[in-house]
Amino acid sequence: MSANQPLVSEAPLTPSKPRHKAPPGSTDCHFHIFGPVDRYPLNPARGYTPSPEANIDTYRAMAETLGLERAVIVNPTPYGTDHQCTIDSLELFGRERARAVAVINESFTPAMLRELAQKGFRAARVNNVNANSTPVEHLKTIVKMIEPLGWHLEVYVEGKELMALEQTLLSLPIPFVIDHMGRIPSDLGLNHPEFQTLLRLLGSGRGWVKLCVYMSSTDSPLYLEMLPQVKKLIEAAPERCVWGTDWPHPRRRGPLMPDDGKLLDLLYESSRDPQQLRRIFVDNPAKLYGFTS
Repeated sequence: MSANQPLVSEAPLTPSKPRHKAPPGSTDCHFHIFGPVDRYPLNPARGYTPSPEANIDTYRAMAETLGLERAVIVNPTPYGTDHQCTIDSLELFGRERARAVAVINESFTPAMLRELAQKGFRAARVNNVNANSTPVEHLKTIVKMIEPLGWHLEVYVEGKELMALEQTLLSLPIPFVIDHMGRIPSDLGLNHPEFQTLLRLLGSGRGWVKLCVYMSSTDSPLYLEMLPQVKKLIEAAPERCVWGTDWPHPRRRGPLMPDDGKLLDLLYESSRDPQQLRRIFVDNPAKLYGFTS
C-alpha cells in the first residue's frame, strides 16, 4: 500500500458473550456507523477506509449481545463534515433511542446547526488524533457556534496535549467531554502529570470522561492493566463518567481487534456497585445527551 493511501480497517469481531449484560436503558456513548460507499461516499482526505461490515446491522447485533439499548453515534472522520450517514442512522435507531456528535467547521451556519440539533445531535467534536477532522486550534470558534444550542464539546487529543489545554478547557462556558480517557498510556501510571491533569479536569465539575479503555492500553486484549485508571476516574467523579465501545475500532492501538464483550466485562471489574454502574451506563448518558426515561 502506498504511504499516501488510507489504512483499510478490518471487519469488527463478533463479540464474546459478556459475563454480565449492561443494565436496562444502557447507552453506548461512542461508536461509528458506515454505510454503503455508493450511497455515502468517503472523503478523499480520510485517514482510513472502513470495513464494509462496519454497518448498522452489524452494530445492532453487537449491541444486542451486550444489552445496549441507547446509542450515541460520533460522526466518523472518513465522512469529514458530511453527516448524512449518521443522520440516516439516527432515523433507523429512532429519535427516542439515539443521539449524535457532529464534526463541524466555520462553514456551518446557525440554521445548519439548528437542523442538526433537531435531528438528534447534541455535541461537536474537535480532534487532533485523526486526519480529516476539526483540529483543536478551532476549539474556541466551535464553542461559540454550539453554545446557543446547549451542546457540549467533545475533545480527542493525546495526554500530553491535554496538559496544554487544561486552562482553556476550564475556561469554557459549556461542558466538555474527554474522549478515550485522554489516550494516556497505562504504563505511565496514576501519578503521571498527564493522568493527574485528567483527574483535575474531571474533578472541576465541568469535565466528563468517556471510559473507552483500549486506546490507552499497552498490554493485553483483556485490558486488565487499565483497571487502576478506570477505578480512579470513577472514584473522582462517578456522576460524570460515561462508557462507550468505540465500535468498530478502526484506529486501535496494538495488533488485536478489541472484543466488545471483554470491554464491557472490564467495566464490571472496575465497580461492583450496581447503583454506580447504572449511573455510568444509564443515568449519566441520559443527562449528558438528553435522553428521557
